[in-house]
Amino acid sequence: MVTIINFKERQTEEGKIFFVLEAQGGIEMIQSKATGRYYATAKKAFIPATFDEETCNALIGTQMQGEIIREECEPYEYINKETGEVLNLSHRYVYVHEAPKMNKPQEPFYENLKPSVETFSMNEKDELIDA
Repeated sequence: MVTIINFKERQTEEGKIFFVLEAQGGIEMIQSKATGRYYATAKKAFIPATFDEETCNALIGTQMQGEIIREECEPYEYINKETGEVLNLSHRYVYVHEAPKMNKPQEPFYENLKPSVETFSMNEKDELIDA
């Protein structure tokens, strides 16, 4: 499950305004490579939407089926806004829809039974008799 936590206004190359929903996955515990200690985090991704600003605002807090996964992409530079550090990354996080899992009805037990001659015994004339 993911939760819509915010939305942002974006602009296409042609100048058209649209909104994206900011979705966040569940909490994950990650071990720091530097200290070895664990910290809590959550993956986030932006989902383009056709909704207006009012609808996007009303959707905050909504939970949806799906998950946010790491996806490899062309390398790009990312600047950490807090530290100014420039990072070279080759991945991004994207939302993938997860179809609800439906329980397949079980077949009756007798549908899987296959008759076998070995379940009967043979008499000395090689005739089948009910065992």
